[in-house]
Amino acid sequence: MQDVLSQGEIDSLLAALTSGELSLEEAQKTAAPLIKPYDFRRPNKFSKEHLRTLEIMHQHFARLLSSFLSGYLRAAINVEMASVGQMIYEEFIRSIPSPTALAVFGLKPLEGPALLEINTQVIFPMLDLLFGGPGTSSDQIRELTDIEVTVARRLVERILEHLAQAWHDFYTVEPRVENIESNPRMQQLYSPNEVVALITFSVSINDEERGFVNLCLPYLLMEPVISRLSVRQQFSRQAGGPRPEDLERLSHWLGFSRVELQVILGEAEITVHELLQLQEGDVLVLNRHLNEDLDLYVEGERKFGVQAGRVGQNLAVQVVSLSGEDMNGE
Repeated sequence: MQDVLSQGEIDSLLAALTSGELSLEEAQKTAAPLIKPYDFRRPNKFSKEHLRTLEIMHQHFARLLSSFLSGYLRAAINVEMASVGQMIYEEFIRSIPSPTALAVFGLKPLEGPALLEINTQVIFPMLDLLFGGPGTSSDQIRELTDIEVTVARRLVERILEHLAQAWHDFYTVEPRVENIESNPRMQQLYSPNEVVALITFSVSINDEERGFVNLCLPYLLMEPVISRLSVRQQFSRQAGGPRPEDLERLSHWLGFSRVELQVILGEAEITVHELLQLQEGDVLVLNRHLNEDLDLYVEGERKFGVQAGRVGQNLAVQVVSLSGEDMNGE
């Protein structure tokens, strides 16, 4: 049924009511539009498509964070995205335990602060690992000391570097930590009814579930780039091909890839009986002349002609020519 009746449908309903062919109750059922409940105190500014794109972006962020924290803290750290949704700012602040580690940070060139909240069940074991401990935390509920706040700030800065990396294909940002607070009730940064996107991550340390990390992205912060969260925009950016800076970055990191090199001195064919009779000092005649280049294989493919030699106490080869296939441009 359409939400709005046409003029012809309205005239037909009035005529049926006048003639008695249609009761008032039946007319109300027929004319009633489809009604959907809507809470004006909790408007949905992020569409399902926006939330789905945020989910994909921050799944990548969780993988980056797991790898980084495991190496940085020298422990088995696993970060998984638990949920993505939207709520109003007041609900988010009220849902945070106190005390906690609440980082207020900017994402330049976007205007306005975002928040990263790390539960005490997570931040204290991480700080213990940084201080050389086993990664345990006491059951005592307390605020961070000044020294712990300084160390936690450096840890959050490193975490946000990986957030910028996860956002790179979406939008280039420069995170900057403004402060670390323990009492979330003091952070009245936005209107209580401002809509925020909340991304929640679960964290385990040494295979033990510890707590959650919450990333709060207010709509006012995301509004200038909200259109980029649509799938259509994602495909349109990809259709233009790779950017020069992406190709340069890829070439740079490929330069550090390890490849296997093999030099074939020559080959010889002998019988199994001759093989079984081989002893120290026996000579095998290879199918290669003394003045002939040896073959250098790169990952199993013949690429260069080389000459054998020695550098100091090490055996070595010197590249003197390209292989026949490379010279033919194949």
